[in-house]
Amino acid sequence: MSDVNILWSYVKTKKIFFTVARFPGVVGAIDGTHVRIIAPHEYENEYVNRHHFHSINTQIVFDPNYRIIDVVAKWPGSTHDSRILNESGLKVLFEQNHLPLHTHLLGDSGYPSKRWLLTPFLRPNQGSQTNYNRAHKKTRSVVERGIGQLKRRFHVLHGEIRLLPEKACQVILACSILHNICKDLNIACPPPDDEDGEEEDHRQIVNANSNCNHDGTRYRQLFAESHF
Repeated sequence: MSDVNILWSYVKTKKIFFTVARFPGVVGAIDGTHVRIIAPHEYENEYVNRHHFHSINTQIVFDPNYRIIDVVAKWPGSTHDSRILNESGLKVLFEQNHLPLHTHLLGDSGYPSKRWLLTPFLRPNQGSQTNYNRAHKKTRSVVERGIGQLKRRFHVLHGEIRLLPEKACQVILACSILHNICKDLNIACPPPDDEDGEEEDHRQIVNANSNCNHDGTRYRQLFAESHF
């Protein structure tokens, strides 16, 4: 894809996200989701997550059309979302300015606040901070619904992958690719059931200090005051 087409793709994505809640500059919503696996024979404790089951903690980014634009499926369940992000290619792309200026991801409070990763205010003041949080939550909800769609479409991700961790990671990646193919072909996703929604807010209070990136929090405050 040419540089012109790539730039146009970002512009189009920002416009679609903006229509959700008038939150500017968003190109993706990021979250982590735990995919259950059987207990591995090696390093078993590393795969036990905070919900006390064995899993692969998978970092995933959705665009406004519920297509997966980035996925990292290789980390044991005990690994925190912020570490996965810190070790990922996404950080390199944003911090080495490979993406246009004023391009943002939206993440929950389990992530550090950065100039390119906007998180909610933990204790928002009335006015711009509250308005920012409201728009942030509505816009970022695409990733929660996207994860729900992915797991409904491929129920093995909602159940338990009975393979070694390396093979389980390959299954997660394959399902992510197939999900996008289904989106491109307009193949309907199965409807939600009573078990959906287990992703909601499971990291909001885990790491209340994760926003203590001073440059990022200053940028977030200026962003909120400028746009909300």
